[in-house]
Amino acid sequence: MQVKELIEMLEGMNPEAEVHFSYNYGDYWRTEVAPAVGRVDEGAVVYSEYHRMDKMAEDDTEFDEETGEEVKDETLRRVVVLS
Repeated sequence: MQVKELIEMLEGMNPEAEVHFSYNYGDYWRTEVAPAVGRVDEGAVVYSEYHRMDKMAEDDTEFDEETGEEVKDETLRRVVVLS
Protein backbone atom coordinates (compact mmCIF):
# COMPACT_ATOMS: atom_id res chain seq x y z
CA MET A 1 0.00 0.00 0.00
CA GLN A 2 1.18 3.50 -0.76
CA VAL A 3 0.46 6.65 1.26
CA LYS A 4 -1.85 7.96 -1.47
CA GLU A 5 -3.91 4.74 -1.28
CA LEU A 6 -4.16 5.05 2.51
CA ILE A 7 -5.30 8.66 2.19
CA GLU A 8 -7.99 7.63 -0.31
CA MET A 9 -9.24 4.88 2.02
CA LEU A 10 -9.37 7.25 5.00
CA GLU A 11 -11.24 10.03 3.17
CA GLY A 12 -14.66 8.43 3.71
CA MET A 13 -14.09 7.57 7.36
CA ASN A 14 -15.12 9.46 10.48
CA PRO A 15 -12.31 11.95 11.19
CA GLU A 16 -13.06 11.66 14.94
CA ALA A 17 -12.54 7.86 15.01
CA GLU A 18 -9.54 6.38 16.83
CA VAL A 19 -6.88 4.61 14.76
CA HIS A 20 -5.68 1.14 15.78
CA PHE A 21 -3.69 -1.60 14.07
CA SER A 22 -4.25 -5.31 14.62
CA TYR A 23 -2.06 -8.39 14.74
CA ASN A 24 -2.13 -11.93 16.08
CA TYR A 25 -0.79 -11.88 19.66
CA GLY A 26 0.71 -15.35 19.25
CA ASP A 27 -0.97 -16.85 22.29
CA TYR A 28 -2.68 -20.23 22.55
CA TRP A 29 -6.07 -18.78 21.54
CA ARG A 30 -4.61 -16.85 18.58
CA THR A 31 -6.10 -13.65 19.97
CA GLU A 32 -6.29 -10.74 17.53
CA VAL A 33 -5.22 -7.64 19.48
CA ALA A 34 -5.63 -4.02 18.35
CA PRO A 35 -3.43 -1.44 20.10
CA ALA A 36 -3.92 2.24 19.27
CA VAL A 37 -1.62 3.95 16.79
CA GLY A 38 0.41 6.49 18.72
CA ARG A 39 3.01 7.56 16.18
CA VAL A 40 3.51 8.00 12.46
CA ASP A 41 7.16 7.96 11.41
CA GLU A 42 9.37 7.47 8.42
CA GLY A 43 11.76 4.56 8.67
CA ALA A 44 13.79 2.04 6.72
CA VAL A 45 12.96 -1.63 6.26
CA VAL A 46 14.78 -4.59 4.78
CA TYR A 47 13.40 -8.04 3.96
CA SER A 48 14.25 -10.68 6.58
CA GLU A 49 14.49 -14.27 5.35
CA TYR A 50 14.29 -15.44 8.96
CA HIS A 51 11.00 -13.64 9.62
CA ARG A 52 9.75 -13.97 6.02
CA MET A 53 8.68 -10.32 6.07
CA ASP A 54 10.15 -6.85 6.30
CA LYS A 55 11.86 -5.81 9.51
CA MET A 56 12.91 -2.39 10.72
CA ALA A 57 16.48 -1.47 9.84
CA GLU A 58 18.53 -0.05 12.70
CA ASP A 59 19.95 2.64 10.40
CA ASP A 60 21.15 2.79 6.80
CA THR A 61 23.42 -0.20 7.51
CA GLU A 62 21.88 -3.62 8.02
CA PHE A 63 23.45 -7.06 8.37
CA ASP A 64 22.38 -10.40 6.88
CA GLU A 65 21.17 -12.79 9.63
CA GLU A 66 22.88 -15.83 8.08
CA THR A 67 26.19 -14.48 6.82
CA GLY A 68 26.68 -11.45 9.08
CA GLU A 69 27.68 -9.45 6.02
CA GLU A 70 26.58 -5.86 5.53
CA VAL A 71 23.49 -5.52 3.34
CA LYS A 72 23.85 -3.05 0.49
CA ASP A 73 21.84 0.18 0.72
CA GLU A 74 19.70 -0.65 -2.33
CA THR A 75 17.92 -3.39 -0.34
CA LEU A 76 16.73 -0.83 2.23
CA ARG A 77 13.40 0.83 1.52
CA ARG A 78 12.09 4.04 3.06
CA VAL A 79 8.56 3.59 4.37
CA VAL A 80 5.89 5.23 6.55
CA VAL A 81 5.53 3.35 9.85
CA LEU A 82 2.45 3.39 12.09
CA SER A 83 3.16 2.36 15.67
